[in-house]
Amino acid sequence: MDPVLAALVLSTVAAAISAAGVLPLVGRRHVPLVAIGWAHALAAGAMLGTAFVLMTAAPSPNLDVAALGTLLGIGFVRFTHMVSGTQDLDLDRVDEASEGYGYKVLLVNALHSASEGVAIGAAVMVSLPFGVFVALAMGMHNVPEATALCAVLRARGVRLPHAAGLAVVSNVPQIVMAVVAVALIQAAPLLPWALGFAFGALVYLVLAEHLPESYRKAGHTTIALVVIVAMGIVVLIGGGHGG
Repeated sequence: MDPVLAALVLSTVAAAISAAGVLPLVGRRHVPLVAIGWAHALAAGAMLGTAFVLMTAAPSPNLDVAALGTLLGIGFVRFTHMVSGTQDLDLDRVDEASEGYGYKVLLVNALHSASEGVAIGAAVMVSLPFGVFVALAMGMHNVPEATALCAVLRARGVRLPHAAGLAVVSNVPQIVMAVVAVALIQAAPLLPWALGFAFGALVYLVLAEHLPESYRKAGHTTIALVVIVAMGIVVLIGGGHGG
């Protein structure tokens, strides 16, 4: 399969899977805050596991380039949050009714998905099976992340089908960046840069956003266990797909 087409299909599947995040809200308007904390923890674990397998997947590791790529990934996340005014946004204020807050939560999810798209695109350029694995891992991550998003949307009166649709739409940048990443890597030897970029962005998002959100809503021990289990599952499954 053509790598660009593969990235388009796989990232679209990963984005579409996020609609399943609305399922815990079926028949209810709110979910317990502790459940939202676990959702963030599951997303964090899947993201950390994906970051690990990405950094072990490069056919010929170049540590200097990977390190610079990592810094670029962190810088990208910091810069996009700064220019959008979302760097200190609490993502789970279900009692916040302002229209501006709802838009900002959607924007944050869209910004996150852009870095995840780079991860999918870079994985496709390592190998198609590895691209399939990373796309599914990102899809696994998208579900609990969408649950947290849909909880906020439902608290603001958004209907379930619309919340599911918005969760998918917020992952459109994932599709765009997956295709862009593949196109750039095909045009120049940028695979180590892309892998490092994805690693830095994913780990930074976990440490700066997902884990703090989790710890505010559930016990530290519980969150740590959920993150470790989710990460371990991704690493164990993905260990044989890279290279």
